[in-house]
Amino acid sequence: MSVKVVVFEDNELLRESLTTLFSLDTNYHLVASLSDASQATAVIKKYNPDAVLMDIDMPGITGIMAVRQIRMVNSLVPIIMLTVFDDNQHVFEALGAGASGYLLKKHISTKLFEAISDVLTGGAPMSPSIARMVLSSMQQKPVVQNPYHLTARETQILASLSKGNSYKLIASDMEISIDTVRTHIKKIYEKLHVHSQTEAVSKAIHEKLV
Repeated sequence: MSVKVVVFEDNELLRESLTTLFSLDTNYHLVASLSDASQATAVIKKYNPDAVLMDIDMPGITGIMAVRQIRMVNSLVPIIMLTVFDDNQHVFEALGAGASGYLLKKHISTKLFEAISDVLTGGAPMSPSIARMVLSSMQQKPVVQNPYHLTARETQILASLSKGNSYKLIASDMEISIDTVRTHIKKIYEKLHVHSQTEAVSKAIHEKLV
């Protein structure tokens, strides 16, 4: 079966070029090509692609923000960032958000399928300069497990909140009362030092607590 690919790219000419490239290789099927990532999670859920090509700089929802959103609903799909530069902080941040690698736009015509094949087999297309940044970050910032000391249930509820689920739905899914959900959420706010659901979800996503 052909590899299903979704593209998020605001440059119309580049999107057309990608469409042409995919049409020339029957091993790949471009199932969706969008000019922005405002509906990224919905698109991923709908098409369940084998790989995603994500422009790193887009108006509105940036590629980095889109990667974070996609990772909330799909932790496995390979995401390749499309970028003009191979040594900048944006690329590094995208990889930190959960991207699988990146492809320079100037190399798309010659290395597109190689990059996709690479990530599908567990690889990570990346320049030595970015690789050094990743390694340096890992060495300088040791991972702290559960820094806010959330309980397993609190983490579970926070994850459900991050998906946009209501208190009623959370209570139903976990077979507990709504009052119990409210009690847990109050404790979550206290531990995270936040005052609203929006703040809690934003912190959970930014600090990868769920």
